[in-house]
Order: sequence, then C-alpha cells, then structure tokens
Amino acid sequence: MSTESVRDALSSAPPLTLDGSPILHQMFQINWKAWRQLNADTQRDVAQEASLALGALKNTAPFAMIGHKGDLMMIHFRETFDQLHQAQSQVARLRLSDFLEPTTSYVSVVELGLYDSTVKLHASATERGIAPGTPEWEKEMAEGLEISRKAMAQRLTGEIPSRRYHCFYPMDKKRDGQDNWYSLPITERKDLMIDHGKIGRKYAGAVTQIISGSIGFDNWEWGVDLFADDPLVFKKLIYEMRFDEASARYAAFGPFYLSLQFEASGLAKLMQGQTPAFTS
Repeated sequence: MSTESVRDALSSAPPLTLDGSPILHQMFQINWKAWRQLNADTQRDVAQEASLALGALKNTAPFAMIGHKGDLMMIHFRETFDQLHQAQSQVARLRLSDFLEPTTSYVSVVELGLYDSTVKLHASATERGIAPGTPEWEKEMAEGLEISRKAMAQRLTGEIPSRRYHCFYPMDKKRDGQDNWYSLPITERKDLMIDHGKIGRKYAGAVTQIISGSIGFDNWEWGVDLFADDPLVFKKLIYEMRFDEASARYAAFGPFYLSLQFEASGLAKLMQGQTPAFTS
C-alpha cells in the first residue's frame, strides 16, 4: 500500500470506541382513567408491589417526567443485553403495567469515543511501517484499546447517578452536503471533539454526563443522559455547546426529555398525582 493510500485510509477511519453497560430507557403515559376505576385498597396494593419489585432491581431507577411526552420513565443499566431484556420483562409482568402505556423507548450502550487515542495509535503504527488492515495493525489497535479499557474501566460500568434532575436526548452527526461529519478527516474530527469536550469540562461537578452509542440499536446514533442537582444547568450547558462548531455545523438533535429521579418507594405518591421525593 502506497503512502498516499495509507494516508487516505487513516483520514476516513472511524474512531476506536470502548463499549460498556447496555442501557434501556422506557417512557410511559399513565392511563389515569383506568387507574381511577380501581378502589383505594387495590391502588395501594398495585403500587406497593411495583415499589418493592423496582426497589429490588439493581441499577434501575424511576423518574417522574415533566411535560406531555410521558408520566414515568424507567432507566435500566445492565451488564448484558440479555439482562436488559429481562429488566424489560420484569416491568411488563407488574400489575402496574396494565396502567402504563409505552410512548417510546431507547436502547444504547455506554460509549467512550477515543478520537485522540485513535490518531496517536494510527500515527505510531504508520511510522513503524504497519499497514492498515494487516494482522499486525489489528494487534496494535487491540492492545491500545485494552490499555484504554483498563484506564477507563469505572466509566464503562454505568451506574445511575444519584441526582434529582435528569435530561435525556438522542442525537446524530449530520451527513448533509458540506456538513458531513463522516467525510471529515479523523484529525479534524478529533480537534473538533477536543474543543467540544472543553465546554463539558467547565461543568464538571455540576453535571454528570453519560454518552451512549446506539448505532444499530435505535433510530439515532447516540443518547445523552445528563444528571444534576439544578435543572438550569442543562439549559446553560446545552446552550453553550450549540455555539461550538461540532454542534453548530455537525449535530442534529432529537426530542428532549426532562424528569425527576425518585426512590422506588415513592411510586405510590406518583400514582396519587403527587411529586415523589428523592434523597441523594
């Protein structure tokens, strides 16, 4: 392979990624009309059964949604997709599910994009005469990924942050004419993502962010979960990022969902039309 061919191959290369915990978001409308037809004792029993069942599930949390897009969201982090389906089935078996009407859902997996590491690995291998696609090249990439995986292990085993407010939205990178993210050289994509990340780091401590990949799993390419103690931080962070080139030129956003995390024991309050509390 010629030097020019190697350069072209590297320019269009996708970034290496580390994939962690699978995630399922479930959004529901509550059928209040059907719920009100139950007597108080039955309502209490149904809510208590659901509270106990959800409280026993590790890395599952309920959220009270704000707005017309739903009343209840459940987020599940699991180790495998099989376990994710099991969590979905456990919710479906609850008597409460008779009163929950799905509005949408989202399937993804915790993802760390390694733009900088990818460029460095490619440059190192190329300098040593290792051609893309060869067994030697694949070995270099695998070893580099393993080093990164060990260094970032805690960020891959997703846990639901213990914070009251939650914002979720899906997004894509554009493929529109001159604004085609996937036609940019990887070095340009890397630089844009580094600048984009600098904005996020300004909000470190105020916001916990979890990026998940959903290409091949759902209708959008990524899902973004933001958790904070102050919901106004979501507005400030996302607004500031809109002026960054990676977003201004190349990002397309899906619907936004705002919700309040609460303890499973507060489900009865939600079903009574009250706002359940959360103790972080």
